[in-house]
Amino acid sequence: MSTGDTRDRVPIEPQSIDAPLSRAAVFLTVVLSDAAGAADQVRSALGDVGGLVRAVGFRDLGGRLSCNVGIGHDVWSAVTGMPMPAQLHAFVSVTGGTYTAPATPGDLFFHIRADRADMCFEFERLLLHALGGAVTVADETIGFRYFDSRDLLGFVDGTENPTGSKMAHWTLVGDDDPPHAGGSYLVVQKYLHALDAWQALSTEVQEQIIGRTKADNVELDDATLPRPSHKGLTTIVDANGEEHDILRDNMPFGRPGQGEFGTYFIGYSKDLWVIEQMLSNMFLGDPVGSYDRILDVSTAVTGGTFFAPANDVLDSFGD
Repeated sequence: MSTGDTRDRVPIEPQSIDAPLSRAAVFLTVVLSDAAGAADQVRSALGDVGGLVRAVGFRDLGGRLSCNVGIGHDVWSAVTGMPMPAQLHAFVSVTGGTYTAPATPGDLFFHIRADRADMCFEFERLLLHALGGAVTVADETIGFRYFDSRDLLGFVDGTENPTGSKMAHWTLVGDDDPPHAGGSYLVVQKYLHALDAWQALSTEVQEQIIGRTKADNVELDDATLPRPSHKGLTTIVDANGEEHDILRDNMPFGRPGQGEFGTYFIGYSKDLWVIEQMLSNMFLGDPVGSYDRILDVSTAVTGGTFFAPANDVLDSFGD
């Protein structure tokens, strides 16, 4: 890593991408309306996101309220007036031989986190009031921490997240795209689980699918498994042998009374291609045909790609 790399010394303030895993979250996707002045109203509201976080968060600083804002390709120019981030494009649907990762509507994405669900609720209420008729809600998912950071399949999630200085290195755009330094690409997907089918599998088979032991979260050697595991397929190594990390902040969600059980995937990265390669490996297989067996019980129902600009950029919208 060169000393000139701005991921070592980001000159501007990034959004709270590195916020600790929270106990509660709201994943909010909205679509820009065709009302006159909608883009201007959105721009103004985004410029005050920091103020809203402070207003709600001050009620309990221990609640650690934060909100990251992602802006999609189709509205980037209209909302920001800035050059397009180098790698930003709309989510590309991935169609495998058996399963598909669909692309669904979404112009703006809000990742709201706190250790108190009521703080997430209050912030979202004020945010949607500020956005008003300029947007319509495409998806609203309420996440929660499940015991010791496990998903509803019973496995610990996010084990391989980068930490310390590596977090900024792998998540924040640097001097390769100077106008967008300190920003991050993010991809979101909502997965619904067939829990009965999953629970019908033996623990040994579940572990082979995930690539880790269930009780103590120990990594398994893919070479010993009958086919590539979820862990193996989502480990991205480039042609030079370097492994590329992303930051996941996935959360479970569900409504047992409605038979709904799921995981909301959210990944941050300085390079969009890394997450896209993960999805390609999962749905197409690596080698092709050896798709991720987690998809036998987990169905992707949404898919969106966004860019989270630095805080300085968001704050400038309010000027």
